This record gives sequence, structure tokens and C-alpha cells, in this order.
Amino acid sequence: MSSSPTTPGAHSDTDWAAFTEVGPWDVKREEVRWVHLAATLRSQGQAEVPLLTKPSKLPPGARVISVSARLGQAIAPWLIAKKRGKFDTPEASRAVISRRLRKAAETLGPTYIKLGQIISSGDGLFPAELVEEFKKCRDQVPAEPFDVVRRTVEEDLGARLEDIFESFEETALAAASIAQVHVARLQTGEEVVVKVQRPTVSAYVRKDLRVMAWLAPHLVGRIPVAALANPPSLVELFAETIVEELDFRMEAANMLDVAAMLHDLGQERYVVPRPHPTLVTRRVLVMERFHGFNFDDVAGMHDAGIDTVDVVRTAMVAFMEGAVVEGIFHGDLHGGNLLVLEDGRTALLDYGIVGRLSGGRRNAFLRLMLGATTNDVKVQMAALRDLGALPMDTDLDAVIKDLRLDEATVDPTSLSGEEMVREVQRIVKALLGYGAKLPKELMLYVKNLVFLDGAIARLAPELDLIGEVANISMLFATKHGERLGRELGIDPTAVEFDMDGVKRSMGLESSVNSLTYKELQDRRTLIQKRMQDHVESAR
Repeated sequence: MSSSPTTPGAHSDTDWAAFTEVGPWDVKREEVRWVHLAATLRSQGQAEVPLLTKPSKLPPGARVISVSARLGQAIAPWLIAKKRGKFDTPEASRAVISRRLRKAAETLGPTYIKLGQIISSGDGLFPAELVEEFKKCRDQVPAEPFDVVRRTVEEDLGARLEDIFESFEETALAAASIAQVHVARLQTGEEVVVKVQRPTVSAYVRKDLRVMAWLAPHLVGRIPVAALANPPSLVELFAETIVEELDFRMEAANMLDVAAMLHDLGQERYVVPRPHPTLVTRRVLVMERFHGFNFDDVAGMHDAGIDTVDVVRTAMVAFMEGAVVEGIFHGDLHGGNLLVLEDGRTALLDYGIVGRLSGGRRNAFLRLMLGATTNDVKVQMAALRDLGALPMDTDLDAVIKDLRLDEATVDPTSLSGEEMVREVQRIVKALLGYGAKLPKELMLYVKNLVFLDGAIARLAPELDLIGEVANISMLFATKHGERLGRELGIDPTAVEFDMDGVKRSMGLESSVNSLTYKELQDRRTLIQKRMQDHVESAR
């Protein structure tokens, strides 16, 4: 049932992938059947998206009624309590509605739980109470009964559980929207993690996407946040992401692609668990098990002598290198998907969502990054247009003028709460007028940046952000400058990194030479307080 264990040396899988030196089996990529299926499955999944997200003229079945009723049950009592003044503080009010929405999402099933997981990665983008509540959707979702798990595994692997596994923990290690994972041991002795898809998830996701597609046009212009996100485009974006998670053969192939990318980049501080060469199906994924520290366990890592600053720095560099240089990156970074091993290396887990940039879109992404380092606003806006964030016929000069990107950057801490609220409203209105939306790859990239922002806060609050930006830019220039210059058709030696422009983008004076994350957080707290005070006083 198992391949021979991996050993360092000639022709092992460590020659081409970022795996641990000694593994439970050797992955011969060219011999693994599901690798060759992955590209076809991915194309088929994306071809299905327009069909799932095309709004129907009539409500798509009784699911619309059940969804509306459940959300109404969650929101109505909170609205009544709020109108009666039952909440002492805005935070208490947000905590209650956040909890009710999380419970509603769990009741409604995998599609809405997945939406909750996306919200849970939005530190700084959504209210803190909502983010914290939806973090429970990552691995605290009620698990499927064991008899359901057994049936799924046996149907997909074509054998009795006892014929494949020496032991199989009946209690799930973690349970989330699409699947749950169990610890097991193969008959050949290897300790593994078994990811098992919920049996009805595929049908429910497709049904819910049709409901969302029908509802989305009715939300345009009605809810400010939804208007900014462009509800129909948001549904399409969500569909593009979730359909690829419904087949674990694509996830296993993603694991190999990311492992190969990290190896090619020489990223020795990241490792990927090996998927089993033969025990991977649409609904079951058997993989190597790792042991280590939860990404949020700062005290445990410090006690073990692990340099958490190095852990954060590795994450930043590897993530940016994968996206910019190789055009592939893990698309769902959060604490539950990262495990720090005892030797300080980080294990990347869960590859259901992976960002891929190829051809013109990767070139546009490269130009976006180049424009950011040189502070060239026109290059950045053209790159965003080519990525799909703006319509192709957009007048870029007009956008720059309307957003006042050609004017001197104002330090937000120098503005009053009223001025900051007015500025945010102005930018949102301008973006809506140009039909702006968030492409899948850019959304995943930004979401990961938000996660890394939070990781710095926990693991390296004294990290000098200005110094890190300079170091990473220098690394890219020396390590990848020639290749990236060739792909962009420019002379890399003629590119000048604009450190003053980077400082201005942070709202800093050019005379500022360092900025720790703690200092940045103090600035954000001040800005948020002023805006919140203005909103409260305007009520």
C-alpha cells in the first residue's frame, strides 16, 4: 500500500520538492496518476463557474427560503435588542451579532461556513468581534459522525478501513467547512493524517452558489460594504475559489506544485507534507503527519528556542517570491494552516486554495510590484487594470486624478475623525464609479498580506518594517533581478527603489528611518479611534 520511505540522496523526492529529509514514502511525480488529472479537473471546475453564478429569473428552489429564514432568525432578535438599548457598548452589540451569524453559518452548512472562514482571515478588514467569532469556523465546526467518515473512506479507497489502516482515530483532529481530518496509522506503519470530505458538501455548495447568484444583483447599492465588493463579482470570485476545493486530487497536485516551487526558490525554511502516491481520491486525501507548534503559540516557540522573527521573515519572503517569481502561492494563509516544527522550519498545510498567475496576468502582477517599489502610480494602475481590477477601457489618468494619487500623501494621523471618514467615502465612491472589483489572485494575495500583518504583531512586534522592506527589495534585486528584468523587458540595473515613496505610502515623513510594527499599530489605533469617535458622535 505504501511506497518505499524517502532517504536523502540519489533520486529521492527531496531532489525536486521541499519535503523533509526523511519521509514515510517517496513521491515519484511522473508516476502519480492524480497529478496528470489535476489540470483537466481544474479547467473543468473553472468552466462550471459561469453556469453556477449566472443569476436565474426565478428564485432557485426552496433553499432561498430556508437561507433567508435562518438569517432572519439570527438578525431579528439582535435588532430588537439594539433598538431597546440592551447593549452597554458597541463592542457588546457586535459580539452578539457576530456569534449569532456564526451559528447561522454553521446551521446553513459548508458554503456559509467557508464564507465565515474567509472573514476569519480578515483581521483589520472586518470588526474584530466578527473575525474572532468566525475563527471558530476553521476547525471547531461540528464533525460528521464516524460511520459517515468510514463509509466515505471505504467507498473512495475501495477497501475496508481495517484493510488500509492499522488504526484510525474516530474523533476528528479538526473539522471545517469542506472536510475534517483524522489521525491514522497505515498497515505499513506510517503515521498519517486523513482528510475526508463531507458527503453532501459538493451538492450543497453548488445549490448555495445558485442562491447567492440570484440574491447578489438585489444587493447592489443597498449595503455599503456589499456595494464596494460588487456582490455579483464577489459571488463569482467565491465560486472560483470553492469549486477547486471540492476535489482532493487537485489539492494533492497543488501540494506537489508548491513543494516544487519552494525547492526551486531554495526556500529551505518551508516544508510541505507528502501526499500519499496512491491514497488520494476526489473525497479522501492521505498525507504525511507533522508535529510542531501552533503558529499562535509564541510562548511555546520561545521556550523551545525558536526564533519567531525568523519564522515571520521566512513567511514574508517565501510568500512574495512564490507569487512574484514563480506565479504560484498558498492562497489561504492562517494560523491553522501553518505549523512550526521543532527545528524552526514552517510546515504549510491545507492546499485547497492556491493562487496561480500565468501569462499576461503574472506579467501584470510583476508590473504592479515594480510600480510599488519605484512609486510609479501610472504603472501600478495599468497593472491593476490588466489584472482585471478595472475595466480595460478605464481612463487611468482620470482614476489617478479622482483618487488624488498624484498628490502628496497625507499622514492619516494628522486628520480628524470626520476628515478620515469623508476620505474613505470619497475613495469608495470613486472606485464604484469606475467599476472596480477584486480579481481572485489579487484577493488571495491581499488576504495573505493581512494575515502576515497579524503574524508580525504576534511573533515579531519589534520588527523594523522599513528595514525589512529595504532588505526584501535588495534580496529580489540580487537574486531575481536579471530574470524579472528579462520578463518585463527592462534593464534591472536602471530600476531605482524609492524608499521615500514607500515611507510616504505609510503616511510617514522621509526623515523617518525606522518603524516597528508596534509603532505602526499605535498609529492604526489612533486612526481607528478617531474614526469611531466621529461615527459615534454623528449618531
